[in-house]
Amino acid sequence: MRTIKEILRLHHQHGFGVRAIGRACKVSPTTVSGYLALARSVGLDYEGIKDLGEDAIERLFSPDREAPAPRRAQPDFTLIHKELQRKGVTLQLLWEEYRRSNPEGYGRTQFFELYRHHAKTLQPVMRFTHKAGDKLFVDFSGDRPHYVNQQTGELTYAELFVAVLGASSHTFAVAVADQQIPNWIKAHVLAFEYFGGVPACLVPDNLKSAVTLPCKYDPAVNPSYAKMAAHYQVAVMPARPYKARDKAKVESGVLCAQRRILATFRNRTFFSLHEINVAIAEELEKMADRTMQGYGRSRRELFVELDKPALRSLPESRFLIQEWKKAKVGIDHHVGACGAFYSVSYTLIGKEVEVCVTGSTVEIFHKLERVASHARINKKGAFVTVDAHRPHAHQKHLEWTPERIKHWSESIGPHTGAMNEAILAAGRHPEHGYRKCLGVIRLAKQYSPERLEMACQKALDMGVIGYRSVKSILENHLELMDASESDSVAPPILHANIRGGKYYGLGAGGGQ
Repeated sequence: MRTIKEILRLHHQHGFGVRAIGRACKVSPTTVSGYLALARSVGLDYEGIKDLGEDAIERLFSPDREAPAPRRAQPDFTLIHKELQRKGVTLQLLWEEYRRSNPEGYGRTQFFELYRHHAKTLQPVMRFTHKAGDKLFVDFSGDRPHYVNQQTGELTYAELFVAVLGASSHTFAVAVADQQIPNWIKAHVLAFEYFGGVPACLVPDNLKSAVTLPCKYDPAVNPSYAKMAAHYQVAVMPARPYKARDKAKVESGVLCAQRRILATFRNRTFFSLHEINVAIAEELEKMADRTMQGYGRSRRELFVELDKPALRSLPESRFLIQEWKKAKVGIDHHVGACGAFYSVSYTLIGKEVEVCVTGSTVEIFHKLERVASHARINKKGAFVTVDAHRPHAHQKHLEWTPERIKHWSESIGPHTGAMNEAILAAGRHPEHGYRKCLGVIRLAKQYSPERLEMACQKALDMGVIGYRSVKSILENHLELMDASESDSVAPPILHANIRGGKYYGLGAGGGQ
């Protein structure tokens, strides 16, 4: 039709001959003559068709020709794509339903091919057919919210957790203090409760809180994360390392959260994590009701229609957040957890155990059997000891005893022995000082036995007892100062919270 229009333009407006028009339009003179004759027969010229489209021109030149009717009933591929997102629905099932309604319709092969062609015309994010209630994609945002500490005025950065359901793209977000296991699991629990149900599987990235050993074929899931998944009866399918398309849904969700949530906070000041989460909840509601381009529906509408009916019900009890770690029982029959030390039976000294930490308890397991349970304390360096765990009358059968510690210390020098004896006496039980005594003894390897003996003498003369005090004297070479020099210099303040002159780039005893 474009060729006919150009032939008539050149003929009527410019007066070109048949051969000149043929060369310009790259057709034969006979074809040009035929089109001009056809135009005269139907009474058309260029002015009559210059503003018409191709279909209109074709109807004018072929008034008796009718548009061919479709030979077969056309499937509604938009509806088919939507139905494929429902749980258990396959393309084979939809084709069978189509053929029942249209016995003369397309065969299976052509039906599948027509759908694939239709799918290529959709937006890239819509080409992945996510089953309703199947996957929940989870990740942390690279951009982080922050709040101002009202007492110090310092900025404290939080982490933004984002969870996106595959079929509906319904999104949940919450700010947590860090990416550690307790907050990682807490964010999942809040997400399940926000959606009001549990999906079939979780798709996290390969961060340490989710995967302890990334692998393309057999990743090792963090034990605490696995227990949470078992509680909610959900599978964990980590994305393959360096395969961003495995979690493209949450990548898009994180980007949307950054633009629709964090960007709206750019001119706001928050003073607590709670304030940030209140603001996030408000923006989430707005985002859920916003119509998505390419879908013509909001996330909430698609969630109610697709994901919500397919989600499994929440269990009766909320998951109790647990953190698991492996540890070795020390010579003081205590295990370190969250900065404190908890006792187990002395018979387990040197054995490897598993520690389960919750918000209120610390439980210790050996070969899957619980051997100790303590109330959790939040005091760094504190000891929690059950008297039944101590050896009592069987002390003589232990390899490590206060007498052995004292004898080993005295082999370095009498002042080292006196220091460790004072450390043992300072604790509620002698075992509480074992770790500190071993720390003092090992300083001999780093600084030499002679310097350690001098440092212990200096500490005892100054009336300071403990591993950190001795180490501070050695680090600052204070044991080498004679008495007269010591009198001219203010005695150092030895405390665990004092950084010392070296921290600020100053010499021993220096200052400004």
